[in-house]
Amino acid sequence: MSYHVAAYLLINADVGHESEVQREIQAVEFVKRVDAVYGVYDLVVYLEAPNQEKLTEAVSRIRKLNHIHSTLTMFVVENK
Repeated sequence: MSYHVAAYLLINADVGHESEVQREIQAVEFVKRVDAVYGVYDLVVYLEAPNQEKLTEAVSRIRKLNHIHSTLTMFVVENK
């Protein structure tokens, strides 16, 4: 399947729950990569989907998971 839209999702997780949140995110459809990072955010998620609607649904599912404090979604404008 060819994917046409992508996004990065930056996540702040509750302290001590980062690994749990990372595992749950990896199970969400269209998630291609989840990296734990140091800095302002705890996790960086890369998603690809066939259309904007599917991508938005995946982001919404992630945002509703337990132990997520805040998110920042960045939709990819140009994917080369």
